[in-house]
Amino acid sequence: MKIEELLPIGSVVMLFEAQHALMIFGVKQTNKDDGIEYDYRGVPYPEGNMGNESYVLFNHEHIDKIFFEGYKDEKRDEFISELSNYYAKKQ
Repeated sequence: MKIEELLPIGSVVMLFEAQHALMIFGVKQTNKDDGIEYDYRGVPYPEGNMGNESYVLFNHEHIDKIFFEGYKDEKRDEFISELSNYYAKKQ
């Protein structure tokens, strides 16, 4: 998946075979336990953050449905550009 295709924070999605929607609050997140990087970190919607146990790490291909796409502006565009450059150099 291209960095430019990442959903913005605030997006609300449903994962395949999930019972609860999630709101994305982080992109390109690394699991501290095993070092695996994921496209997103989310929390249950509409409840939000209920502690570390409520966080869900997932990749874009796990998304079944997008209910709402979060806010985009020039600052997000700059962030995505910098993130894209970072991963281009990393390869």
